[in-house]
Amino acid sequence: MLLEIKGLEASIEGKEILKGVNLSIPPGEIHAIMGPNGSGKSTLSYVLMGHPKYTITGGDILLDGKSVLAMKPDERARAGMFLCFQYPTSIPGVTMPNYLRNVLKNIRGADVPIKEFRKEVQDSMRNLSMREDFLKRYVNDGFSGGEKKRNEILQMALMKPRVAILDEVDSGLDIDALRIIAENLQAMRSPDRSMLLITHYQRILNYLTLDKVHVFAEGRIITSGGRELAERLEKEGYEAVIKANK
Repeated sequence: MLLEIKGLEASIEGKEILKGVNLSIPPGEIHAIMGPNGSGKSTLSYVLMGHPKYTITGGDILLDGKSVLAMKPDERARAGMFLCFQYPTSIPGVTMPNYLRNVLKNIRGADVPIKEFRKEVQDSMRNLSMREDFLKRYVNDGFSGGEKKRNEILQMALMKPRVAILDEVDSGLDIDALRIIAENLQAMRSPDRSMLLITHYQRILNYLTLDKVHVFAEGRIITSGGRELAERLEKEGYEAVIKANK
């Protein structure tokens, strides 16, 4: 199993948010977590990447069978974990090329030759329909919501993580941006990579070869199924499905 979450419990400032999350994702699979606002979905993504403001009070997170709880966020990234943020941070004064080269140096352990770096970035930007002048800007500074999300997927394409956690990557996107991002995610599917997609809506799932859907409520997964579960949520709403599985 590539990613295993076992009885994960976590709190913030003494308030319990995650209440025994269990989830296993084999290599090569794409899983989706769907649930109402305030259920703890984003908290799960932050805890998986080791955000320091959350305290783990129980359970474990395993990558290739080894616990990552003692790892800092940068160590988890180097081990192959990646988080696409729902609200990416702006970094005024830091240019995109400098930022991306620094990211790759930290992930790969050495500087990437300029020629190789340029080709990788340009190829990935082309796939995401990003203009060349994007590289002249500061990281996420003045970016639209769609540009920020494309920038997150650009980083994922360059970092080539083994486990990608995507926190509402579809929020705030127009129809064309949604399609482009979803198609890039589908193209990055591989036998060696797992993806965990956190979303409210079925629309992005329509572009993906999806293996499993999990319904998240009150800090845990309450039921799981195939694509038909997402269709049921779209039709019946969260409240009805959650009530039926309590």
